[in-house]
Amino acid sequence: MTANTNVVVIGGGYAGVMAANRLTQRDDVTVTLINPRATFVERVRLHQFVGGSDDAVVDYRDVLAERVGLVVDTVTRIDAAERCVTIATGGTIDYDYLIYAVGSGNADPAVPGAAEYAYPIATLEQAQRLRSAVDGVPATAPVTVVGGGPLGIETAAELAELGRTVTLVCGGVLGPYLHPRGRRSVAKGLSRLGVTVLDGLGTTVTGVTGAAVRLSDGRELPSTVTIWAAGFGVPDLARRSGLSTDALGRLLTDETLSSVDDERIVATGDAAAPSDLPLRMSCQAALPLGSHAADTVLSRIAGDRPATFGKGIAAMCVSLGRRAGVFQLAHRNDTAMRLHLSGRLGAKLKEAACQSPVKQLAGEARKPGSHTWPVNDHKRRELLRAKRGEALVR
Repeated sequence: MTANTNVVVIGGGYAGVMAANRLTQRDDVTVTLINPRATFVERVRLHQFVGGSDDAVVDYRDVLAERVGLVVDTVTRIDAAERCVTIATGGTIDYDYLIYAVGSGNADPAVPGAAEYAYPIATLEQAQRLRSAVDGVPATAPVTVVGGGPLGIETAAELAELGRTVTLVCGGVLGPYLHPRGRRSVAKGLSRLGVTVLDGLGTTVTGVTGAAVRLSDGRELPSTVTIWAAGFGVPDLARRSGLSTDALGRLLTDETLSSVDDERIVATGDAAAPSDLPLRMSCQAALPLGSHAADTVLSRIAGDRPATFGKGIAAMCVSLGRRAGVFQLAHRNDTAMRLHLSGRLGAKLKEAACQSPVKQLAGEARKPGSHTWPVNDHKRRELLRAKRGEALVR
C-alpha cells in the first residue's frame, strides 16, 4: 500500500489555490491549505472594492477542490528540521512537503508620516479601512494616490470616476512598464476623468501628514485622504524561520522553485525568488508558478526529477474606471510593445483578465492537472544565461 503524503500550502491566493488544486491529482496526497481568511480575495479588484463596484471576494467553494482541507489561521513559524508549521491559534501541523505561497503586500514606507497617515491598499483589510475613510469625507475632499504603477493608476481612476478630487503622485514615470504610446493613452484616460497626474522629477513624496503630502521639489499638496500604492514587500515568515531569502524577504529557490535550503519546501507566487531573479508581480505569473510548484512536489513524490520553470507574462492591463482601460501587449522578453488597445475595448479586455484567474482556478479544482500556460519566458532564459556567464567570469 502506498504511504500517504501530507502537503501543506501556506497562503490561499492565486498561486496557493492553484498549487493546492493541482496536487489533488494523486489520491495518496493529502492537501491542507492554511490561509488567514475564510474567503478568496481577488486582489486585482481591490481598487473596485474601494470604489464600491465589486466586493473583491469569492467563496472558496467556487475555486478550491473539495479534497483540499482549508484551515483558517496564520502560520507564525516554519520548522524545516521537524517538518511542521506553527499556527497562531496554537499547535502545529506536520508536512512532508510545504508550498510557500504567502503572497505580497505594501512595503513598510520609510517616508515620514506615511505609516501613520497614509492608507495602503494591498490587502482586503487595508481596502476596507480605506473605503471607510473615503466614505467618511466630503466628495470635494482632496484625495492623493501615491504610486504610478497599475494599482495607483486604477485606484485614482476608480475614485475620480465617482466624482472625487484626485491627484496621482507618481514619484517618477507614470506606468513605468508601459510603452510610451500606452502611457500616453493612460495619461489621456486619467485626464478625461479629472485626475491630476504629477510625474517626473520632483514628484517623490518626502512626507505625509493628516492634511497634506510633501514632495521632493518642495510642493505641499492638500490631502484629506492619502492612499499608499507604492512599494512592494512580502511577509517575513521565511526569514523569521531561518530560511534563505532575498533582500525583500522572498524565499530563494532554484529553477524548480525548491528552496535552496530544503527541497521539501517549494515557493510560488510573489514570495518566490527563483535563482534570485523573481518574476514581475502579477496574477498572470502566479497561476503558472502555482502550477509549477505543485508539479515539482508531485515529481518528487513520484521519484522523478522536477522540471525547471520557464513560463512568462504576455501583457499588462490597466483599468481606467469602469468604462475604459489600456491593454498593453508585450514581446516574448516581457518588454512592452508599441501595440496596445484602449478605451471601451481596453476595459472589456481588463474585465476578462480579472475574470480569467478565477475561472482557471475553478477549472483546475474540477479537473486537477488541466491548467496550461502557453507563454514561454524568453527574457528569463536571457537573464539566466547572463547570470551564469557572470559567474563563469568570476
